[in-house]
Amino acid sequence: MTNLDFTQLELQYLITHHVGNKQREEKLTLSDEVSALASDTKDLLLTYFLLPIKTEELFSFTHSVKLNLNEVYTIVKGIFSEPKSFIEASQNIAKLLYEQSTHPKIKEGELNVAYFTDVEIDNEMVEAIGIFKSETDVPFIKMINHKSKFVIQHDYGFEVKGIDKACIIFNTEREKGYKIVIVDNANKSLEAQYWRDDFLNITPIRNEFHQTKEFLTIAKNFVTKQLSDEFEVSKADQIDLLNRSVDYFKTHETFEKKEFEKEVFQDTGIIKSFRNFDEIYRGDNELSLNDSFEISSQAVKKQARIFKSVLKLDKNFHIYIHGDRELIEQGVEKDGRKYYKIYYKDES
Repeated sequence: MTNLDFTQLELQYLITHHVGNKQREEKLTLSDEVSALASDTKDLLLTYFLLPIKTEELFSFTHSVKLNLNEVYTIVKGIFSEPKSFIEASQNIAKLLYEQSTHPKIKEGELNVAYFTDVEIDNEMVEAIGIFKSETDVPFIKMINHKSKFVIQHDYGFEVKGIDKACIIFNTEREKGYKIVIVDNANKSLEAQYWRDDFLNITPIRNEFHQTKEFLTIAKNFVTKQLSDEFEVSKADQIDLLNRSVDYFKTHETFEKKEFEKEVFQDTGIIKSFRNFDEIYRGDNELSLNDSFEISSQAVKKQARIFKSVLKLDKNFHIYIHGDRELIEQGVEKDGRKYYKIYYKDES
């Protein structure tokens, strides 16, 4: 698990640019000076930038040919080497983002580039560069006292609860593409991935969180999308396999692929089918996973939310299945009506 501490963080430089949607012919407005920041606003601004940051999954810069061809990586490396280049480098970052802002659903917004010192990551004190994009402004009411009366007005601004898009690059492991955390509160559709894939061009670091998350995704996709094509399984059987998959990760500290297959799928035919699905899935999604790794409890908790254990029967009943599959019996009456028989000891 990555340890990240912002308590000693110092904001050295901050500059703000406006990045529009190039396809809609919106403007790219570049600042030539650092932003003016009121002293009593600084803490609120840092909260706005940093509150949404999660350390569950780390990323690093990548490129299909050579790391130095990743343009954001090259610019960031230049800032770390020569902080005085900050203003020009930030302008180049804004230009790169503008070039990638071509999908019609991409919103215009303010781009803040920040240079931090005294950031602690995994017990190492480093500099960091933050790239933050604010897209969603909201109205707020202002009530201004003018002697004998109040004047009520409104304005627009950004909610302190969190930034729309963020990327923080920590000045460590430079040759591997740095350590990076990101935020993207847009939807997960293809047009929203321009921030991570097209602009930053980053890839997950293969730590225990990434491996746990991806293998649980593979297991879920196999059970819900492939298994019923090859085997006669009921929805209750599928839910049982999903529950067993999550339970394995909750009750083990270390993942062993063969052990997982034996405990969860049990049947040799299903295990063979899973291995074939796993191999194809990894190839299609360019995943490199180990067959043995330490399990991340954070990843298990996050992924367990998408493992649905609800059996929906027409529009009349929802059955939540959390335990022993043997306590549920499925059948069909002589008149064709289907049924589930449920056995239990106590009613609560």
